[in-house]
Amino acid sequence: MQRLWQYVQTVLGVIFRHPVTGTVAVPILPDGRIVMIRRQDTGEWGLPGGIVNWGEDISTAIRRELKEETGLNLVKISRLVGVYSAPDRDPRIHSICVLVEAEVEGEMKVSDTLEIAEVKAFSRDNLPQGKLSHDHNRQLEDYLKGDTVLA
Repeated sequence: MQRLWQYVQTVLGVIFRHPVTGTVAVPILPDGRIVMIRRQDTGEWGLPGGIVNWGEDISTAIRRELKEETGLNLVKISRLVGVYSAPDRDPRIHSICVLVEAEVEGEMKVSDTLEIAEVKAFSRDNLPQGKLSHDHNRQLEDYLKGDTVLA
């Protein structure tokens, strides 16, 4: 039912020609590793995140998406990394993405198996190489440089 509602929200955004707001997190485990997800649809690695639901604030959306996609619990949002709004950043729709650094804990486990194929923690020197989903290459690069971005 929740997936259907997300689809309806996306369709409404297209019909009314307004961008959809979403969140993405750079989840950091207590040992410093970065958690990433591998998408079912493209097989690409990326950062966990998704659309902010109606009636939900950004931090609640981040908490929910982290739990659904990684099984991890949000401990603390450490910092705002950036806001990404380029119309072509997501090939599916025009979306505005709020990227944060998030301290997380718990056991990694995918709940949303329709969207997520795998969840894995990487050290900074062993992050997946190549094309990441959407514009996550840029987002991760901005995070690693310590930048705060409005793009």
